[in-house]
This record gives sequence, structure tokens and C-alpha cells, in this order.
Amino acid sequence: MSRLEILRFALRGLAANKLRSFLTTLGILIGVAAVILLVAFGEGASQSIQQSIQRLGANTLTISASFAGGGGGGGFGGGGGGRAAGGRNEGPRTQARQLTLEDARALTDRERVPSVRSVSPVVTANAATAVHEGASHTIAQLVGTYPSYFEATNRPVESGTYFVNDDVLAARKVMVIGRTVAEELFGAADPVGRPVSVSGVPFTVIGVLRESGSAGMQDADDVAVVPLPAVQQSLTGFGALGSIIVQATGADTTDSAQAEVTAVLDQRHGITPAGVADYRILNQATLQETVSSTVGIFTALLGAVAAISLLVGGIGITNIMLVTVTERTREIGIRKAIGAPRSAILGQFLLEATVLSLVGGLSGVAIAFAGTRFTIAGISPVLVPSSIVLALGVSVGIGLFFGGYPANRAARLRPIEALRHE
Repeated sequence: MSRLEILRFALRGLAANKLRSFLTTLGILIGVAAVILLVAFGEGASQSIQQSIQRLGANTLTISASFAGGGGGGGFGGGGGGRAAGGRNEGPRTQARQLTLEDARALTDRERVPSVRSVSPVVTANAATAVHEGASHTIAQLVGTYPSYFEATNRPVESGTYFVNDDVLAARKVMVIGRTVAEELFGAADPVGRPVSVSGVPFTVIGVLRESGSAGMQDADDVAVVPLPAVQQSLTGFGALGSIIVQATGADTTDSAQAEVTAVLDQRHGITPAGVADYRILNQATLQETVSSTVGIFTALLGAVAAISLLVGGIGITNIMLVTVTERTREIGIRKAIGAPRSAILGQFLLEATVLSLVGGLSGVAIAFAGTRFTIAGISPVLVPSSIVLALGVSVGIGLFFGGYPANRAARLRPIEALRHE
């Protein structure tokens, strides 16, 4: 019996029970689609987080107070993680001190911190309402800082210009806004040079930041950056800073800069070797490595959970093929009685199981591909080619493995016993 004839018999057997074949295929389809989609979701989440971290640059340190409070708001970039330098996790806690402008100025001393390129003190006013000619928008993050902030956080201007040191010294009420703020307040019009009232305080837009995109549920373009004294005078008051952004001279000097910053702040805050620091330093490079490792494990776990559905689909194939062999016992006996070899019977039932798995696998890939076109919970899934190859390979392997026992059972049937079967 030729291979073409074996294939014809296999397809005829599957077509004889269309609903059963469809339901069996559906189990593999769901498993393959789940594996590919969950891995794609994990990869999309990983890339989104990496892009968010990279906005601050690999040579950037974010210093924040360990305790809540102060007039500077929550602090740009958050605290995230413990202090990476110093390694002091035990001992008596010193009296908490907030970060101040004097702390930031101390970090500009080239003799004590030669690995630091720039220092940007930051205060943040969250949910500030901006108004322009009747249009109103609540800015998610209003940042008061120095001009060095733009380079340190990798936020280039798309149109207009930055504010400069003279604007900071004069506390001029000028503003550089993100793309979301520009669209909400000005629509398609050019915002540069136009007035904006923020919580009743007049500002002038001098620039628009290049679009950064969203990071999960957070819109990185819903931001406005103004000179530090302008925010302190009008909105936050002259309290503590929310954070300090420190840019190292290079990616290879980030650790040195962190050690130097730690030494300066320890001295200023009276932190003893046995004490616990009242501030935290977030190293972007270290954070990026940690996040990559964590998200990789998370993605692998998602794929493993989804792979369980493939196993369930394989068990379904075994069950259906066993039922099929039982139903077609007399047919098998007749074929063997007229000379069909054992290999032909074995090949037919193996082929039926493999076709079911392959059709389900290909359908699952198609559905997964369509699913990755949609944004889920603010994350755009990213297809991973290796997951497609792996899921398809596993689905075909499942057909061969789980279809092997029923096929072998059919091939071992003796013609006389098969013909007697009712």
C-alpha cells in the first residue's frame, strides 16, 4: 500500500467524524495559541519595561528619600529597590532626612565626585491642571528641575527649545511639554510660544518633547518640565526634593559614581557604617539587568503554564483515537484479512493523530498571530519566532506520541478477532 493511499484512508477516517475531529483539534489549537500568546505577552512586557528604564539612560542614578514626606512630591523615577552601594542592611536607623538642594549642590563637587557628569534636582507636582483658551488637561507629572535633566533622562526636544540656566536663575515661568499635553491643549496647532495656565499660574510653552510612548498603563508623554524655582515658588513650595538625577561620565563609571555619591550623602546625612541610610540610589544599569532576568523567568513560567493545555490536548487525542480504534475494529480486521500489512494500519492511525495535531497547531499559530495585533492591558505582545517553532514542533510530537499507543493497538489486532468484534 502506497503512502498516498495511507493518507487517503487517514483523511477519510477523520472526515467520517467531523465534529469529533474538530473538538480534538480544538484542544491542540488552544494550547498552541496560549503558549505563543503568553510568551509574546511576556516579551512585550519585557520590552516595554526595558524602554521605560532606558529613557533614563544606562549611566544614570536616581536618588530618592527612603521615607515619604516633603514638599517635593513623589519624586521622578520612584525609589525602586534598596540602596545598591554600601551594603548596610542592619543597624540602628538614623533620624530621617529629606533630600535638599544643598545635597544636590554637594554632588557637583568635581574633587569629591569626579565620576559625575551632571546633577539634576527634581521636584514633582502630580495631577496639575493646565488650561489654554478653554481647553483643559490634568498633567500627570509636572517636573521642576535644571536643564541638565533633559540629557540625563534622554528626553530630546522635537520642536522649540529647552530652558537654560538663566531661566532657572531668574525663575522664569517657561515650560517644555510632552506630546500628550500638546495634543490635549493645542490639538494640531503649534504650542511653542503660547501661554498655559497651570493651577492658576501662567507659563509659556517654549518646547515640545519628542514622543516617548507609553510604558504599560503610564503615559510617558503626559509630562511638563519647568525650571525648578518656578515650580517651588508657585506650586510646591521650598521644601524637600522629590529626587536627584545624577548622570555619570559614562556607562563604565556608573558604579564609581554611585560609590562617590554614597560617600558624600553619608557624610551630609550623618550615616555611620553601622547605620541605615535614609536615602536610596537606583542604578539604572543594575535595574535593567535585574528586570531582564526577572521578566525572562516570568515569561518562561507563563509558557510552561500554557504548555499544560498542550498536554491536555494530547491526552484528548489518545482518548479519541482509542475510541476510533474500537469503533473501527471490524474495518481493521477486514483490511488485514485482505492483505493490508501491519505497517499500513500503524501508519494510518499515526497519520490521523498527526494530522489532527498539525491542523490544530497551524490554526493556533494563526489565532495567536491575530491576537498579537491587539494591545492587552497597555502592553503590545511581541511574537517570538522560537515560541512558534517550539509550539508547532510540540504539537506534532504530541500527535506522534499520544497517537502511538492507539495506532499500535490497532496494528496488533488479529484479523479473526477483529472480524468477530460486534
